[in-house]
Amino acid sequence: MSNRVVHFEIHAADPERAIAFYRAVFGWDFPVWMKEPFSYWGVMTADKDSKEPGINGGLFVRRGKAPEANQPVNAYVCTVQVENIDETIRKIEAAGGILALPKQAIPGMAWQAYYKDTEGNIFGVHQPDSNAR
Repeated sequence: MSNRVVHFEIHAADPERAIAFYRAVFGWDFPVWMKEPFSYWGVMTADKDSKEPGINGGLFVRRGKAPEANQPVNAYVCTVQVENIDETIRKIEAAGGILALPKQAIPGMAWQAYYKDTEGNIFGVHQPDSNAR
């Protein structure tokens, strides 16, 4: 057994709005996994036969207040590896995402940016690029 992260969860005040956002940006699928005692959707980041590394997750109704504006990060932040960060940023903004930390170089490694989804959750986007400066 390894100590790897194997699942993530997205908390949403409006699950349908969150699902629409993540579908528009990343093309993820959200099958209904449970309806009772509460609604719970799977977050499938790739098809079941994909050999790419990564994890799938879940989405459900937030059970408390949404994160407040300008509040420091107080939870794990998931980062999604993308092929083209500039194209992904355009999709995020078109789908209603809000900039949390602008695109920046991780020198010699990648480009990284952070956004808030429609539910106020912060997530990162990461494009590997050994030429990033």
